[in-house]
Amino acid sequence: MNMALSNERIQQKLTEKFGEAVYGFEEPYGLLSFETAKENNLKVMQFLYDDAELGFHFLTDLCAVNYPDQPGRELAVVYHLHNLSENIRLRMKVFTGIQTPDVYTATSLFSSANWMERETYDFFGVNFVGHPNLKRILNVDEMDYFPLRKEYPLEDQTRIDKDDEMFGRG
Repeated sequence: MNMALSNERIQQKLTEKFGEAVYGFEEPYGLLSFETAKENNLKVMQFLYDDAELGFHFLTDLCAVNYPDQPGRELAVVYHLHNLSENIRLRMKVFTGIQTPDVYTATSLFSSANWMERETYDFFGVNFVGHPNLKRILNVDEMDYFPLRKEYPLEDQTRIDKDDEMFGRG
């Protein structure tokens, strides 16, 4: 009889296979989350896909987060994987520096990664190495910046028509 797949079992299998190359395990709201070096993203996802017990065959989402205060790891690429038969999900994160934002493409494993990686490139500037068609997907090609990076102030500091009391700052 096959036991239901648990977060503990997934973590155990990942740790047996990759040792200290997978780390930062936590379970916010019951969602198993962990981190690996960006160089390992494909090895870990391939293992999660191929292992008969794990069976993470569906890439639900792929996105980025900008952490400007973390030098050398300003950009996180976040993968959400789903085992459809066991209905269990997990989150894997890899970090990269903003100076060399290179992360291997997952398009050879998940065709759904294609447009998600293009969107992540378009808004955050992550360079998905090996992507078959890495170009902007929502913004104009002429755009010379990545609009979801936290490099710009949230509001125009020069405006004088704002009453700070209306914004809880007075």
